Amino acid sequence: QVQLVESGGGLVQSGGSLRLSCAASGSIFSLYAMGWYRQVPGKQRELVAAITAIGSTNYADSVKGRFTISRDNAKNTAYLQMNSLKPEDTAVYYCNAHLVGTTEYYWGQGTQVTVSS
Repeated sequence: QVQLVESGGGLVQSGGSLRLSCAASGSIFSLYAMGWYRQVPGKQRELVAAITAIGSTNYADSVKGRFTISRDNAKNTAYLQMNSLKPEDTAVYYCNAHLVGTTEYYWGQGTQVTVSS
């Protein structure tokens, strides 16, 4: 079992920055691929960024060049640095942990990000 707790969301003006954190506990963090997803009401949850256990990353086209995902295995924490935020980035952001090759997926409770124009 893995427990995930997100933090760092909030209200920011367009063009601003936020850094989300996802603190993990309960298992060997370094073995898990980590991802950030977001969801707005009435739409499916979408992948924003992901990082593998060895540090390879991928991003949704809509956030490339603006968002950066990273991880600190010593702190059991994943991060999402969000720069040049736009109103369309407004969503609830969820952290995900996945043990590749298994059906183990875990989700955090979500953190609200609101970008005002």
